[in-house]
Amino acid sequence: MQPTLRAASRGASLQSNKQMIQYLYLGRVDYGEALRLQEELVALRQQERIGNVLLLLEHPPVLTLGRNASRANILASDEMLAARGVTLHEINRGGDVTYHGPGQLIGYPIFDLRSLRNSGGTRLGPVDFVRLMEEALIRLCGELGVAAGRICGLTGVWCGLSSGPADGSPLDESCDGTAENVFEGERKIAAIGIHVARGVTSHGFAFNVTTDLDDFRLINPCGITDKPVTSVAREIADPATLPTLEALAQRAARLFGLVFGEPLEMLESVAALRSRAQSARAAAPESPAQEFPAEDTPLQVPPEIERLRQLPRPVKAPSILA
Repeated sequence: MQPTLRAASRGASLQSNKQMIQYLYLGRVDYGEALRLQEELVALRQQERIGNVLLLLEHPPVLTLGRNASRANILASDEMLAARGVTLHEINRGGDVTYHGPGQLIGYPIFDLRSLRNSGGTRLGPVDFVRLMEEALIRLCGELGVAAGRICGLTGVWCGLSSGPADGSPLDESCDGTAENVFEGERKIAAIGIHVARGVTSHGFAFNVTTDLDDFRLINPCGITDKPVTSVAREIADPATLPTLEALAQRAARLFGLVFGEPLEMLESVAALRSRAQSARAAAPESPAQEFPAEDTPLQVPPEIERLRQLPRPVKAPSILA
């Protein structure tokens, strides 16, 4: 099933926004600016003033250190990083150290997990969310003629799995010991790390398209020392045939819509998104907040406690204190 795709219109209602994934392609954006934008949109999503938003962009050279990062996994000195124009940011996503740079498609999904459901009809958890992001990127690899899949126990998307089909279809991801994937030359093509605050995600994925892979020598990517990184350009026969990063962003958005089972809406700009949020704020008294019914098991009072409740209460003795 193809996701419905339509351009944003000024008259679109907030209710319709909550039933789709809105996405923007921003081009090359400084990492600090993108971080501030994520924080702004997370707050707006938590306030139900915007729907689920997928930011697609590219960064100048930057290293990011996740919550579990070790500074030892940065192999270059501060002087070398400065000489190469590489900045450094410590952030709150999961994972270790990651490199971002030109030729890499970055995706930051600002999604409320409570608005999403898994195949069983229950709320989507953070691990399910990451698996769906991996699935979208595996399919994107397949469209580009690159066989990719998962490695059990390692987050991200990988090439070089020897049992992979030649047509780029998804690989076996079983973790029960029955999978037949033989890992001989695994190469990471996409890194994933998210943060979840009050049910809303931020950070996301980095997909190597025409990235200069020499820059990864500055680090142990994601803290992994025995598996190199790769790019689409390295994996295909003729990199000159690759579409632009913006065209690939459009494909990635379409595949997100397919995998998450949501229609898409392409937004014109961040300003248009902020305008909608402002309109939602003005209409807030007339627009009830979106409800997420509880899915907890109701409390069951044990029969013994219930019987104790039926016993007569003891009479309180009079006090002898003055």
